[in-house]
Amino acid sequence: ENLLDSTNGWHLAIDDEKKLAGLPATALQLAKDNAKQRNLPGFVLTLDYPSYSTAVKFLHDRELRKTMYSAYVTRASDQGPNAGKWDNSKIMQDILNTRLKIARLVGFKDFVDYSLATKMAKQPSDVLNFLQDLVARSKPLAEQEVAEIAAIAKKEGVTDLQAWDLAYYSEKLQLATFDCSQEDFRPYFPIEKALNGMFKIVNTLYGLTVTEQKNIETWHPDARFFTIHDEKNELRAGFYIDLYARAKKRDGAWMDDCRTRKLHPTLQLPVAYLTCNFMPPVENKPALLTHDDVITLFHEFGHCLHHMLTKVDYPSVAGINGVPWDAVEFPSQFMENFCWEKEALALISGHYQTGEVMPDELYKKMLAAKHFQTGLQMLRQLEFSLFDFRLHLEFD
Repeated sequence: ENLLDSTNGWHLAIDDEKKLAGLPATALQLAKDNAKQRNLPGFVLTLDYPSYSTAVKFLHDRELRKTMYSAYVTRASDQGPNAGKWDNSKIMQDILNTRLKIARLVGFKDFVDYSLATKMAKQPSDVLNFLQDLVARSKPLAEQEVAEIAAIAKKEGVTDLQAWDLAYYSEKLQLATFDCSQEDFRPYFPIEKALNGMFKIVNTLYGLTVTEQKNIETWHPDARFFTIHDEKNELRAGFYIDLYARAKKRDGAWMDDCRTRKLHPTLQLPVAYLTCNFMPPVENKPALLTHDDVITLFHEFGHCLHHMLTKVDYPSVAGINGVPWDAVEFPSQFMENFCWEKEALALISGHYQTGEVMPDELYKKMLAAKHFQTGLQMLRQLEFSLFDFRLHLEFD
């Protein structure tokens, strides 16, 4: 709640379009729409992810990027423009205290031991050694990637590379290296084409038919409901999708269970939620996805399929329940592979104006850029993992 409130509690009104030089047309239109919603003239940048991420990636104005970055990374803390207003520090302390108590109540030394009891790794040292080994293997590559970013920034006269410069110069580096940007893919992935193509792929793989149901009540006009029937035309499951970013909606992308399959006394079929925060439709255009967005969509739908296609009638082990966290990512990551296949792209891509499938030349660029900055991406995940793990392991 604090994170949501602090995300919504900050915006930046800008009346001069020149200050927004560099922003792609869709992001500029989103900023205009944000201003309209607030009855303000000009443009409004927010900390909602589609607005924030495009701003720090494309805005030429370095001070503006710094302002956005500083507001974003200090949300719900004792620092930044709303310092202390929605501060999560005490809540985090309380959570750590409570988790330690829970662990000790049932005979574990700390919360890490308690957590690992039902996971694939057995000892805290197994996890730390695994993560540190990955750090050792990834760091040289990441350092090389940072040097490449610094070199391209230096050409533009920036010698003191800062955190708010990384996304901006990474984008320039990708463009210079591969002659493409994620924004180049948007016109080829209108939301309906990507969704319907994904459902066709699932039909080919598993014989499932996905059908939208228009008469189901939802919590927001953008949320929709679908049913899944198998090859015998038996109803197997249902799922809600809520795809666009908006005020007061939690950031990120995730799947969750709404209902789990169980037999008591009659059969209850599973229902899943699929939630994303894509850029909403702007200026009478359909919502257009980047290729990264499409991968996210396929990933979360993989989780949904895992949950919905279970034939187990006991809720504690049906669907995604009772699956170790470190194994639950398999079906989702399996689905991601289809986003790179030529045959699948023919189903999920089509230019929003002409229907033309993504051209070969762009497809080759997409494949060439597949491993761009994987060292930095890996280090980012390792930093999260080590921080979280050590926070619980060393907490007293």
